[in-house]
Amino acid sequence: MNRMETPDIDTTSLLPLELAGVSFRHRGQTLLERLDLRLERNGKTLLMGPNGAGKSLLMRICHGLLRPSTGTVRWTGKGASGDAIRRRQAMVFQRPVMLRRSALANVRYALAVQGVPRGERRSRADEAIERFGLESIAHRPARVLSGGEQQRLALARAWALRPEILFMDEPTSALDPAAMNAVEEAVQTFHAQGTRIVMSSHDLGQARRLADEVIFLVNGRLMERAPVTAFFEQPRSREAAAFIRGDLVW
Repeated sequence: MNRMETPDIDTTSLLPLELAGVSFRHRGQTLLERLDLRLERNGKTLLMGPNGAGKSLLMRICHGLLRPSTGTVRWTGKGASGDAIRRRQAMVFQRPVMLRRSALANVRYALAVQGVPRGERRSRADEAIERFGLESIAHRPARVLSGGEQQRLALARAWALRPEILFMDEPTSALDPAAMNAVEEAVQTFHAQGTRIVMSSHDLGQARRLADEVIFLVNGRLMERAPVTAFFEQPRSREAAAFIRGDLVW
């Protein structure tokens, strides 16, 4: 992957993001339980926990794809207008959604949806494709690409949008080691240029490599939030200690 330059991000931030008393219920079940959380402007946050802990759900609420059943989600930065909130964040999913068009056209379409002028779309999409090493497959149908190629394309699409904050839902869970390494390299590069990272993962080694802090969830409850070293060396909850040992967490 080629070296990336700092994107053109407005210095007036959306962040911090504040969640107050956020709960989410579905069909009579409480999937997130009265969660209070504040995400500051900088850093790489890894969401961890067993299956069903609420990691993906929490990110979708933060990103605005779902509304909480109770509580508030508020972008408190000076730049947090309605349009800016929509345009200056992005999300990469575990299984990226690819449109029935070429890899390059997928990136251009995302820019069009964001209202980027036609002439600028072309140059930004071309730059994103090049920077993520996708030139040789730029004109292939996106849906026939391998899992690793699709994930790199999803990251290129996010890169082209110049997000201030990037949510990533288990982006390496189904990838081979080489593809995983490419995604982790992209995460570090996004962060180095000033993009706030919020990412879910089950991979303890990945969390040690990438995270500044860990948020640990179990059954929709926030059990622990700590700097990454403290989380792994001195977990405060028995559930976190069991998770780190590889034991079942109930």
